[in-house]
Amino acid sequence: METNELQNLWKKADQEINLKSAAELNQILATKIRKTMNKFLVILGTDVIVCVGLIVFLVITAFNRQGDILYQVNNLILGLITLTALLVSILSWKKIHDNKYNLSVKDWLEQRIKLLSGWLLGKYSKLYIAIIPILLVLINLSIHVYYEYKPFITVMKDGESIYGLIVGFAVGLVVSLYAMTKIRKYQINNLEYLKTLYSSLL
Repeated sequence: METNELQNLWKKADQEINLKSAAELNQILATKIRKTMNKFLVILGTDVIVCVGLIVFLVITAFNRQGDILYQVNNLILGLITLTALLVSILSWKKIHDNKYNLSVKDWLEQRIKLLSGWLLGKYSKLYIAIIPILLVLINLSIHVYYEYKPFITVMKDGESIYGLIVGFAVGLVVSLYAMTKIRKYQINNLEYLKTLYSSLL
């Protein structure tokens, strides 16, 4: 959501504000807050589904390639990274969703803004730039070697397979970084909108 779109939305909200009591205003804002927070939860939910799907694939392929040690090692490393990502997504969902102290809407939102700001703008917010290439290499190897129906070492000695892996990695890297950039922009815009809503809570 661009800045001018936020301004337009807030102008529409202002028209509602002039006609509402303080309690009604806070209720309207609380509804807008929940809708915006749900956008973050949808992304986290998608992360969980993708991680679970990848883990299932890794388990199935590992059982089908029990004699290929190098393939097993590749899948194990990828599985550990994916499991870590799954746990982080689940914990993040819990942190965003929970209100165990029964805070007011304003206090609850303030905590979530701090939390989201740390994730999206904090010290480790660009860590994905380093992680994505590593994941792509491991995923590429796992999928490519499995569907070659050859041992890992044999595939790595095949020039045509190496060429395919390089092309697949390059395309995957461009698409992944583009997608992550768009998702981050979307999330940051939603974060800014939450800050706007926070400043209007009574």
